Amino acid sequence: MANKIYYLASCDTCRKIIKSLPENNNLVFHDIKQNPITEAELEEMYQLSGSYEALFSKKAQLYKSMGLKDQSLTEVDFKKYILEHYTFLSRPVFIIDGKIFIGNSQQNILQVMKALEK
Repeated sequence: MANKIYYLASCDTCRKIIKSLPENNNLVFHDIKQNPITEAELEEMYQLSGSYEALFSKKAQLYKSMGLKDQSLTEVDFKKYILEHYTFLSRPVFIIDGKIFIGNSQQNILQVMKALEK
């Protein structure tokens, strides 16, 4: 299985992280705006993370504007919203050697760098 990064090309944070990746990273780049994630891809992420909520971005502007933060969302809801609009996927998502790394925290990106060095 190919190592992948799901990201948003228009996101400054994603661009900064991509620039910092080792040159020979062998990642398959997947811009989620140009090429929306499929249910099968989301399912793969879910299998690795164990939760749709872990993949869901509560920082998304639509999360507040749609009033979702005032609702009690279930795993089914998180899945539905992620498939409905790319902004709900916490970015970037890396899948490296069968492990998933979600989001842009410094800790997460350090783990991604270590995984890519192998």
